[in-house]
Amino acid sequence: MDEGENAYKRYVKGDDEGMAELVRLYANELTLYINGFTRDMTLSEELMEDAFVKLAVKKPRFNGKSSFKTWFFAIGRNLTMDRLKRLNKRRSRETDLETAELVSGDVESVILKEENKAAVEKALQSLNEDYRQAIYLSYFENRSSAEIQQAMNKNRRQVENLLSRGRKALKKQLEKEGFSYEEQ
Repeated sequence: MDEGENAYKRYVKGDDEGMAELVRLYANELTLYINGFTRDMTLSEELMEDAFVKLAVKKPRFNGKSSFKTWFFAIGRNLTMDRLKRLNKRRSRETDLETAELVSGDVESVILKEENKAAVEKALQSLNEDYRQAIYLSYFENRSSAEIQQAMNKNRRQVENLLSRGRKALKKQLEKEGFSYEEQ
C-alpha cells in the first residue's frame, strides 16, 4: 500500500490528518498536471482544489486497480475535462473574431485557423481516453516516452501502441470531418 492510499484510508476512517498528508503529497504535482491541460495556473489551482474537495466530501471508493496517485489524478483530469468543455461552450467566437480583425486585419485567415483548431479539438475529444491522453502528453506537453509511461502507468510497448493507434484514429476522425491537411 502506497503513502497516498494509506493516507486516504485513514481519512475515510475519520483521521483528518490523512487528508492533510494527501494535500502535502499531491497538491503541487496535481496542479502542474492539470496545468498541462488548461495552460492557466489559476484555473489549475482551482481544479486541484475541486479534486481535493471531491475526495473529502464524496469520499469515492478507491478500488486498488491502479496506484492511488493514478486514480486520484484521473479524478483531477476528469474534473478538468468537464470544466474545459463548459468553458469552450461559453466562449464567444464573435469576440475572438473581432479581436483578430483588430490585430491582423485578416479575418478569413483567422477563421480558417480557428476552424482547423476546432476540428482538431473535436477529433481529439472523440478519441478514447487513453489515445487522447497519450497524444496530448506527447504532442502538446512534449513529454518523453518514459514520462508518458509513468503518467499513464503503462509499459513502453503499450505507450508506443497507444500513440500509433491514437494518431491513426485522429487522422481518420479528421478526414471524416473533412479536415484538409493542405490548409496547414
